[in-house]
Amino acid sequence: MKQNYRMIDVGDKETTRRKAVATGTIRLSPVTMQMILKGDSPKGNILSIAEVAGIMAAKNTSNLLPLCHPLILDSVRIWFEIEETEVHASCEVICSAKTGVEMEALTGLNVCLLTIYDLAKAVDPVIEITDVYLQKKEGGKSGVWTHPKLASAQKSPPTCDNSFQGLRFSVGTLSDRASQGIYDDQSGTLLREFCSKRSGKEEFYKIIPDEPEALRRLVNESVERKVDILLLTGGTGISNRDITPDTIKDISSKELVGFGELQRQFGSHYTKAAWLSRSSAYVVKNVLVVLFPGSPKAVKQGLDCVGSLIPHAVRMMRGESH
Repeated sequence: MKQNYRMIDVGDKETTRRKAVATGTIRLSPVTMQMILKGDSPKGNILSIAEVAGIMAAKNTSNLLPLCHPLILDSVRIWFEIEETEVHASCEVICSAKTGVEMEALTGLNVCLLTIYDLAKAVDPVIEITDVYLQKKEGGKSGVWTHPKLASAQKSPPTCDNSFQGLRFSVGTLSDRASQGIYDDQSGTLLREFCSKRSGKEEFYKIIPDEPEALRRLVNESVERKVDILLLTGGTGISNRDITPDTIKDISSKELVGFGELQRQFGSHYTKAAWLSRSSAYVVKNVLVVLFPGSPKAVKQGLDCVGSLIPHAVRMMRGESH
């Protein structure tokens, strides 16, 4: 049987801080506006009730829209700007999530305006709700988006796009089969693309077998060429051929265990096998060496959770301010 509807799977997306602002206008008669401003409606203070109704609606958006993801909201705020015969309402919603809060902001705004309509309709049958739209949204890969109606409208790139600017990186893939050309190296490609898209400068990329000596040569080359970051994929498991963390640890001065802990914790949401990984990060001379598992999916998940920490860690190594 054909599947007609489904919620989009956002499990692989990164949790980021999300924000959305929706705005709209309700037009009323001058008499009704005076009643609202005085707060002497037969049903009580209209704007106060509308504010609470909008907040409640934003929190219950997923119960109203069938394919909308349930979200835990950090903040919902509604405010009003009053003109002679118009109330301009705005609803701002903020949370940390894998998907945006546009619908929460729009739902909160619309219920706020409908509440004003409901409470004022007894004394003013000619009410008009108009100009309802999403004013602005932030977060995720889309960055900051502002509605073209606004004079300052612009679509900004994500703030992390240039986070590797000024940093030189190299990538190494440890795989016996990939080094023999048996299959293409997708994991190394993901690492290269991640850094390049964020304005990093690639120094070199190599595929080597799971041999300690080959790995030491690759690390030495990174040190000699004054690379800031060496990203390694593969060899982090528990088989006899998985030698990456052991080899790097022997020649490093410090281990940054948090890189591995975060990858394992993040990956465990998808598979318990993530806890078997020995991924980590190390400091070798002046090079930050970050280890990722060998599978492309695990590399993508690893970049989602620790990618933004890499340039920050390099700058901390240099003694720069936080």
